[in-house]
Amino acid sequence: MALLITDECINCDMCVAECPNEAISQGKEIYQINHKRCTECVGHYDEPSCVQVCPVDCISPDPAHRESLAELADKYAQMHY
Repeated sequence: MALLITDECINCDMCVAECPNEAISQGKEIYQINHKRCTECVGHYDEPSCVQVCPVDCISPDPAHRESLAELADKYAQMHY
């Protein structure tokens, strides 16, 4: 499942540099995650790095983009190989 940044985002910029897939960018008001690039860090880290650095815990699973671990791994492979 891709991740989603909620309205609690304070635009601290911490998550952008941590995303190995360059899936995070500035939206109109808060940062946003491109679900087509988000692999929840599968292929890079054991846990999503953006979630680990977020000081306000505003990043959660995106219910509109559910993916299994295998699907996330396939997405990673397609982007990086």
